[in-house]
Amino acid sequence: MSSDIDAYQRQGFGANLAPAPPYGLLIVDLVNGFADPEVFGGGNIPQAIANTEVLLAQARRRGWPVAHSRIVFSDSGADSNIFTLKVPGMLTLKEADWNSAIVPQLTPRDDELVVRKTVPSAFFGTSLAAWLTQRGVRTLLVAGSVTSGCVRASVVDAMSLGFRPLVVEDCVGDRALGPHEANLFDMRQKYAAVMPLQQALATTQ
Repeated sequence: MSSDIDAYQRQGFGANLAPAPPYGLLIVDLVNGFADPEVFGGGNIPQAIANTEVLLAQARRRGWPVAHSRIVFSDSGADSNIFTLKVPGMLTLKEADWNSAIVPQLTPRDDELVVRKTVPSAFFGTSLAAWLTQRGVRTLLVAGSVTSGCVRASVVDAMSLGFRPLVVEDCVGDRALGPHEANLFDMRQKYAAVMPLQQALATTQ
């Protein structure tokens, strides 16, 4: 691993990406199905949910815009896509399905955006970017699941759209720790600032 880090540093990756206000928070797919190891969960997702409770409370106290995302397919399945060819079980996530509902401890407030999506990124084909821009967000803190999938896709799109992503590393989780750690490394090198919850809160005071 040290030789890998040396290669990234030698080639100029991993530059500092300083958070800049105003701040916003995106919570990606922390829904019941991803909290359940028998459905789509496992790994360190339970700890990510617990830590995101703290992050969400602070974001609300500070008056940040908060957005949540859910994977939601139509009851008929007419919007099935390449994602569902790879992961057919995603088609079970319907509007009224318990597994698609945001976990109770992170229930959105009326003034928080809930994005419904059928692909990994919370930005692709949704109003999220416009909603954040309207509220002046420059740095977007990101929590959620899974690190190697919908979190990463959303972070790459956030960066591509001109937001500064700040991945709160103990507020994101994956069903397997290897992909979680590898994707945190990769996002830190290429796309985002990555820091633990307490550092993120202190940095964004």
